[in-house]
Amino acid sequence: MTDLRKIIIDDQEVEVDGAMTLIQACEVAGIEVPRFCYHERLSIAGNCRMCLVEVVGGPPKPAASCAMQVRDLRPGPEGQPPVVKTNSPMVKKAREGVMEFLLINHPLDCPICDQGGECDLQDQAMAYGVDFSRYREAKRATEDLDLGPLVETHMTRCISCTRCVRFTTEVAGITQMGQTGRGEDAEITSYLGQTLDSNLQGNIIDLCPVGALVSKPYAFTARPWELSKTESIDVMDALGSNIRVDTKGREVMRFLPRNHDGVNEEWLADKSRFVWDGLRRQRLDTPYLRENGKLRKASWSEALTAAAVAMKGKRVTGLVGDLVSTEAAFALKEMVEGLDGHVECRTDGAKLPIGNRAAYVGTATLEDIDDAKMIQLIGTNPKVEAPVLNARIRKAWAKGANIGLIGEKVDLTYDYFHMGNTRADLEDTLNRKFKEVLEVPSIVIVGQGALQGGDGEAVLAAAQDLCSKTNSKLMVLHTAAGRVGAMDVGAVTDGGMNAAMKEAEVVYNLGSDEIDIADGPFVIYQGSHGDRGAHRADIILPGATYTEEAGIFVNTEGRPQLANRAGFAPGEAKENWAILRALSAELGAVLPFDSVAELRAKMFEAVPHLSHIDEVPLNEGPALKAKKLNKSAFKNAISDHYLTNPIARASQLMAELSANAKARANPKLAAE
Repeated sequence: MTDLRKIIIDDQEVEVDGAMTLIQACEVAGIEVPRFCYHERLSIAGNCRMCLVEVVGGPPKPAASCAMQVRDLRPGPEGQPPVVKTNSPMVKKAREGVMEFLLINHPLDCPICDQGGECDLQDQAMAYGVDFSRYREAKRATEDLDLGPLVETHMTRCISCTRCVRFTTEVAGITQMGQTGRGEDAEITSYLGQTLDSNLQGNIIDLCPVGALVSKPYAFTARPWELSKTESIDVMDALGSNIRVDTKGREVMRFLPRNHDGVNEEWLADKSRFVWDGLRRQRLDTPYLRENGKLRKASWSEALTAAAVAMKGKRVTGLVGDLVSTEAAFALKEMVEGLDGHVECRTDGAKLPIGNRAAYVGTATLEDIDDAKMIQLIGTNPKVEAPVLNARIRKAWAKGANIGLIGEKVDLTYDYFHMGNTRADLEDTLNRKFKEVLEVPSIVIVGQGALQGGDGEAVLAAAQDLCSKTNSKLMVLHTAAGRVGAMDVGAVTDGGMNAAMKEAEVVYNLGSDEIDIADGPFVIYQGSHGDRGAHRADIILPGATYTEEAGIFVNTEGRPQLANRAGFAPGEAKENWAILRALSAELGAVLPFDSVAELRAKMFEAVPHLSHIDEVPLNEGPALKAKKLNKSAFKNAISDHYLTNPIARASQLMAELSANAKARANPKLAAE
């Protein structure tokens, strides 16, 4: 039951939940209260004192609005609602005093500070500070920390808001940051000078309200007012994190998270945030033809004609890569099936059932995790497969949820009960009595590693059976951003990869770089980077990446989301759907669309739920029939989190992070 209370804020009466803090009540009333340490997704510290307000009838001093609840206010003498003022002379004087103290030791390096132009301290000093200082003494200076290759530190600017400490401890689940010393000697530091070991650490850059923590790869490359900002969707994992792409000219300068409570809240994994340098390197920017065993540059007309000649009258198989948009997968399916060929998107061998959305997506939403009391993980390591999802599971654990894991024993940043790592352990779990979890909201999360074996469909059937026995919801945690959308449009073949590749004379490889194609078939590769797929190709058609074309991506819970184009592909590279449309004309079987809008109209006609952008449809489908499980151990789908796709493998920073992770996993031993 909600405890509704009336409160008057700046002569405006509002009714809010008594459990709300005053700063939240002010937000409900549409009144801005400045703050540095308060953050709605972190615990309350109450140490910056910038959010002071006056409580009428209370103590004769301002109160910290982030740490006082509405229910703590006393009503007026005759029972009137309590009165709070946010712009009285007392509040104005208090804020100016707080700002003066904050700026005592803050260096005046705004002209060379990377936070300049988007700095909370700068903005609030202008809005709430005074234009003079009474301080004449020398400023305090502190040593900078080495937190690793992602976060650059300028600790002299630090105002000890402790947001970074609270985030790393509460959300990221590491304990390497803290505050030492007292008074003038107080400083934020890392334990024994350690670098941060988390794939969510980049979020402390966004959280820092001053320039103490800034992005090391982005430093001194651009100012915020020089950048064009485009809303898009991340494809480094299948979570579908909402991002903002900042570009300067044709170059992507950085990725930032956008708030979406239903998907990524306001966090972003480090790989998703820092992979942008991979968009510039090893790019395919012109078509190539292989002659006498060597690739040579070609014109588009020459390459398309050669591809059409190679495909006509042959058995064609189309492969859909992990980063392919739903539109491109649909266009490839229409083109290849028009030639009586096969199309397949489950290139990793995952046994995802065709046409049964309740089985290949599941029935749970990401928000269901927040209220779950029991979360059962099967054959997955969400810490590397979807770090932001793992933070959400950690939040549920912190609220009291129990976590069980059947699979490889790994560090997940929270406590869990390891129930074994084989299919036999899954069967044993199925055969137990479930009285203790029948009454609680629970979720079963199945990873791709569990579905890639020969008995993948049997594991999925067992997971569904577990859900029905425990009144749980199922979530299939995908690792490929384009997989669910490709499954939705039907880019699949009965019998999976084996059936699709059987007797294939020509393979049309649309951005699938994680597989090795055996010698024999003629390979046409359409993609963005000179990776494994391009090395095997006989014809290369250069395509755009996810920042260079508009596309719909369906995330792991089945939510279609729109990624907008932030820039243009380099050289002669084209948008993926446009290449397929041009090739279909060369083949003499023209696809029935001339623009993305027409393509989407055809796709929405075939698959209506894709038109409901940012909505999770009710996933339906029959329960899979139980099949015999083998006794083998589960193996997680991802071995190297930082090098899972061609964009990441082209990134120097991802290579460095991968090497650092391996070094941490295999520490050097001192000589005896």
